[in-house]
Amino acid sequence: MTTERMAAPRLTRDACLEPGWPAVDGVRALVTTRAGGVSRAPYDALNLGLHTGDDREHVLANRHALAELAGGARFAWLEQVHGHDVVDAHAVVERLDAGDAAPRADASVTDVPGVACIVMVADCMPVLLRDVHGRAVGAAHAGWRGLAAGVLERTAHAVARKAGVGARLDAYLGPAIGPDVFEVGTDVFEVFVDAATAAERDRTGAAFVACAPGKYLADLAALARLRLARADVVAMTGGDRCTVSDPARFFSYRRDRVTGRFAGMIWIEGR
Repeated sequence: MTTERMAAPRLTRDACLEPGWPAVDGVRALVTTRAGGVSRAPYDALNLGLHTGDDREHVLANRHALAELAGGARFAWLEQVHGHDVVDAHAVVERLDAGDAAPRADASVTDVPGVACIVMVADCMPVLLRDVHGRAVGAAHAGWRGLAAGVLERTAHAVARKAGVGARLDAYLGPAIGPDVFEVGTDVFEVFVDAATAAERDRTGAAFVACAPGKYLADLAALARLRLARADVVAMTGGDRCTVSDPARFFSYRRDRVTGRFAGMIWIEGR
């Protein structure tokens, strides 16, 4: 099916989540859900991932609808690899405009209006960051591997550098696999506990609840908050929506395996 034969996506802000943080002039942020796109099951409906096996034309139509909703913001799409590399979103957009492949990275930052930092997820956590004065923003893809590798600290520091003197950051933790269902092994528990500072050790341990021999239920949001605090992020909201337990709203790789991707994005409006 081609884009000429399909119905146009009906994407509105009501189909998305917006961080419940205080308004900052010129900064906008959204997290998409499954609603508002044209993809068919099991990718229904607003699948934004080209790598999922979905019809490419459907995904491109969904992405186009998202760009329109974001006022024409240009998206810095990444090839996410569960790492810690942070790139400049404006440079990514220029690279994509030139026909080059998306860079392999898990976060981007910018101080350029009209350029959107964006990450795709389906159980990992999208974390959106901004300078409270609206001078710079960033988005990070934070699964447990990225968290352990320091992707949030690196992203926060990059946003602060872009913002300049007097930078103060806050963060929104988007939907991700929740603490009641995120089962991990002893290896994951040890990675975080071993890397914890003395001040973090008790809270890091409390983010894991033993559920079987060698198995734990992990609280991804609690671990993310600890890492953001390391980077002097002054306020954090979100972190209370579970992708696995809400199939009507969110894609979940752990739940479905074959599924789409939703996205978290943040940008400074054009001036």
